[in-house]
Amino acid sequence: MAGSADVILIPEIPYDIEKVSQKIIERKKARCNSSIVVVAEGAKPVGGEMAVLEKDPSGYALRFAGIGNSVGEAIKNNTGMDVRVTILGHVQRGGSPCAFDRILATRYGVKAVELAAEGKFGHMVSYKPPLITSVPLEKAISKIKLVDPEGQLVKAAESIGVSFGR
Repeated sequence: MAGSADVILIPEIPYDIEKVSQKIIERKKARCNSSIVVVAEGAKPVGGEMAVLEKDPSGYALRFAGIGNSVGEAIKNNTGMDVRVTILGHVQRGGSPCAFDRILATRYGVKAVELAAEGKFGHMVSYKPPLITSVPLEKAISKIKLVDPEGQLVKAAESIGVSFGR
């Protein structure tokens, strides 16, 4: 939402590429000359699978396989429009940092040095407003943090016209 996405595809909400394409066509008819589609790794079509290159023996995805390119190609085929795919992990930018960002980064750095000085390896720095604390890595990764498909954030996005392809 913060990046003005018109379509957001996430693992928690399987998408229908026809609905995604229709959203883009509707925007074009409304004289919007561009659309932004954000695709998370792990996003999958209704009835389909995640695009995965490699899994561990338990079936957990170790390496994803270019879902952005797959979605881009499908949109191009369905709409006849020019599609450009950018892998954010390679070029992600957050804009100019504000004072809060700069202070937060400094606080993170201070806490990281404190953890190292205390020999607390295997911990990560954590922000629990208003405190900078630490969390053991095992706890930080012990459960997957999912987006609630019926939650307030998704509902807010849909209320301003963002499509989740459903």
